[in-house]
Amino acid sequence: MTDLPKPGVKPVRPYFSSGPCAKPPGWHADGLASASLGRSHRSKLGKSRIVHAMDMTRHILKLPDTHRLGIVPASDTGAVEMCLWSMLGARPATMMAWESFGEGWVTDVVKQLKIDARVMKGDYGQLPDLQAVDWSTDVVFTWNGTTSGVRVPNGDWIPHDRQGLAICDATSGIFAADLPWDKLDVVTFSWQKVLGGEGAHGVLILGPRAVERLESYVPAWPLPKIFRMTKGGKLNDTIFKGDTINTPSMLAVEDCIWSLEWALGIGGLSGLMDRADANAAALNAWVEKTDWIDHLAIDPATRSNTSVCLKFADHAVEGLDDEAKLALVKKIAALLEAEDAAYDVAGYRDAPPGLRIWCGATVDTADIEALGPWLDWAFHTARAAV
Repeated sequence: MTDLPKPGVKPVRPYFSSGPCAKPPGWHADGLASASLGRSHRSKLGKSRIVHAMDMTRHILKLPDTHRLGIVPASDTGAVEMCLWSMLGARPATMMAWESFGEGWVTDVVKQLKIDARVMKGDYGQLPDLQAVDWSTDVVFTWNGTTSGVRVPNGDWIPHDRQGLAICDATSGIFAADLPWDKLDVVTFSWQKVLGGEGAHGVLILGPRAVERLESYVPAWPLPKIFRMTKGGKLNDTIFKGDTINTPSMLAVEDCIWSLEWALGIGGLSGLMDRADANAAALNAWVEKTDWIDHLAIDPATRSNTSVCLKFADHAVEGLDDEAKLALVKKIAALLEAEDAAYDVAGYRDAPPGLRIWCGATVDTADIEALGPWLDWAFHTARAAV
């Protein structure tokens, strides 16, 4: 391998982690409102700030009045688990997985809830056959596979006359895609992805068909307190009016509000989508001219515009087994971090060896453009040592 000199320009903000993700440009802790800190989330002020965050989220997402939105415990994972444990079992289920988080939902449903579900899997880099989905079943899927860089291209494959529920983990896709709300009965996400917010809290969005399921079906298994969404056979609507199930971090709420206000200032949903698209395009331009790297997602129409996952070209790692490839990834990431040129760019541990670059809206396109030469330098430096 040819030695390359270190590039002369570094990304100004070298934060490329796929979660928690880069804070929005201009973010600073002093900008967080402090009045609600140290106050009860049940106080008039505390609850008003929670409701404010919910209202801004609804506005930016263009969420219809038919859909309820609430803040729930345990990040996106908690939001998904609430739905799996509370809604599944009323009819057959289809579980779709093309990366590790989708695989996790399969494990929960098949091994923990012991539901005899149809499992449709796609290898890393590919979707399963969307046209083969049986919509007489409840269907669980991720909009954007965070660890594979593969997303569904749109909602056209989801029918309006479906009998089952469409349950969508949208955590690294929402705010970077215009979701078809009439096609989605349940949507979950967390603040730490496209908004650049903090972890610990999830957001749960329920359409009318999901509410109907909750009020007409009682699962056979016991539900922990943080999963319960009904009271006396009816939806506990207070969850969707600012009364959280457990105590939230008001600091995280204020941080989310800061991000949402920033999002409004750049044009709302369209501004967020434009920034993610520009970042993904800038990274793709580098990939197209670089011979040692390629996209993990095979079909360009299904490539994520947020969690972009990359794999080594075969010739670039010829003679290396998977263990050696993983060592190469770690060396690349370590070299970049030591130079403060890029943080957290190693691919997910369960994915094929490679890199993962967050291109969501809180990243600046100029930093993606500055990153490419550093990736070249780190690869050639690390490869020469193998």
